[in-house]
Amino acid sequence: MIPLLEMDMLLALLAPRGRASHKGDFGHVLVVGGDEGFGGAALLAAEAAARCGAGLTSVATHPAHAAAFLARRPELMVKALTDPAQLAPLIDRATVLVLGPGLGQSIWSRSCFLAALSQAQAQQKPIVLDADGLNLLSHNNTKQIQSIYQKWILTPHPGEAGRLLGKPTSDIQANREDAIRQLQQRFGGAVILKGQGSLVCTGQSPRQRLEQCQHGNPGMASGGMGDVLSGVCGALLAQGFDLATSARLAMCAHSKAADLAAADHGERGLLASDLFPWLRRLLNP
Repeated sequence: MIPLLEMDMLLALLAPRGRASHKGDFGHVLVVGGDEGFGGAALLAAEAAARCGAGLTSVATHPAHAAAFLARRPELMVKALTDPAQLAPLIDRATVLVLGPGLGQSIWSRSCFLAALSQAQAQQKPIVLDADGLNLLSHNNTKQIQSIYQKWILTPHPGEAGRLLGKPTSDIQANREDAIRQLQQRFGGAVILKGQGSLVCTGQSPRQRLEQCQHGNPGMASGGMGDVLSGVCGALLAQGFDLATSARLAMCAHSKAADLAAADHGERGLLASDLFPWLRRLLNP
């Protein structure tokens, strides 16, 4: 029997902030993503990180999106990324890297992926790897990148999990528990396998810890939900939660926020950005 997680079980982790707190106390999330035509994913991840309490949030994205990002959310620090070498000072300043939302698989995408991932791993910084970051990892063939890293959270949906394991999606869905255990053993860190009854696997084999989220609904089957989850993970890591706690809390808060939003206006037509006000409420008990 897989242990079940509920948001109420995790509320004790969310202590009130000290009255003398400042933005430097709550970390700096850097989102790298948003190839041309895919800017929305990176913007959703970045706004999720800011809404969930990161002290500072930066985005490194394709130059086509920089102006629109600032117009939509001026609290973000936005860098138009024309050369992967521009990532080095951004990663130096960041507490945690969220890599992959809307990143694409172009030449620009791959060069940004390799530069960002290798630099973050060299500095032993926490990483949230999502979307095209996972797809690029699945066919990575360079020794420049560590394939096992104990300071990242991977957030695949079943299709991405299949590509990482070299299996069809149907095999992943037929035995989700076995799939997430294999993913965590192969890649390290913490793994969230999204879908009905999302799973999280942490620890190191043979002491893996597997848990299942009690929240979530079919309204979450819409674009951008995973991007929001990656931003929530990044925000919690930036605020000092450890890898396993960040994965558990992000998974439950994200799904519970979707349940509350659906209860308010229905499942059909639920958008990823509809979760933001509910996430703020849940993370401020």
